[in-house]
Amino acid sequence: MRSRATVESRQVVETRQMLSVIVADDEKLAREELQFLLGQFDDIEIVASVSNGLEAVEAIERLDPAVAFLDIQMPGLDGLGVVRRLRERQIEPPHIIFSTAYDQFAVEAFRLEAMDYLLKPVEHDRLEASVARARRMVADRITEPAPVPRPGGPGKAPSFTKLLLRQGPRNLIVDPQELVYATIDGGVITLVTGQAEGQSSFRTLEELQAALDPDLFWRAHRSFVVNVNRIREVVPWFKSTYQLKMDDKKVSEIPVSRMQSRKLREMLNL
Repeated sequence: MRSRATVESRQVVETRQMLSVIVADDEKLAREELQFLLGQFDDIEIVASVSNGLEAVEAIERLDPAVAFLDIQMPGLDGLGVVRRLRERQIEPPHIIFSTAYDQFAVEAFRLEAMDYLLKPVEHDRLEASVARARRMVADRITEPAPVPRPGGPGKAPSFTKLLLRQGPRNLIVDPQELVYATIDGGVITLVTGQAEGQSSFRTLEELQAALDPDLFWRAHRSFVVNVNRIREVVPWFKSTYQLKMDDKKVSEIPVSRMQSRKLREMLNL
């Protein structure tokens, strides 16, 4: 007969959100060892295992994992270069944990906002602490305010009547309908309207989106929320994806993720 503590422990594991993870390392043995260690955690799902940085970029863009374990020294594109390439493509990186046999890259790794830095051979206790930190950070990222019912829409989150847009010392107040799109980079959310651009006081895109009308604002990409009424043009892009040209001063080009590209085709019958 199982003890109450055992049952409660199992319930905690079952209710904990799964962490999607990719592993990138050019050394097969090191890659397999890390996969073995990660396999001991019940809430980790390894969605891809790749052997170089170019494959890591493709896997992150295609699978949108929560966490990426990247070896720093890899052929073609190293782990540090993976993060830079993602940002060049305006793709918000997942939580990055670098693993390497050398410690001289630590400063550069944390400058790129790495979540952690593991030295090989990776020890289980050290990995456990890193995974625990990833759980906390992922939970913080996805936490949203509880929906509050409003007239005519039971159970729907309330939409804000105004948004605050910061431009240096100025605090502009804009109607949500004026928002063309919002984007996040380095933890900072930028709001773009037809005439202005500035920072938001929201901490995450999830929080912002929960405050907007879900019939108007769409999460086209993990780093972008767009106003569907302000899309000027849909442009076919590589690997069956799309870019959106928006109705702002700069006619900004917004990437659409692979998953959302499928939804876009369904919505517009492309």
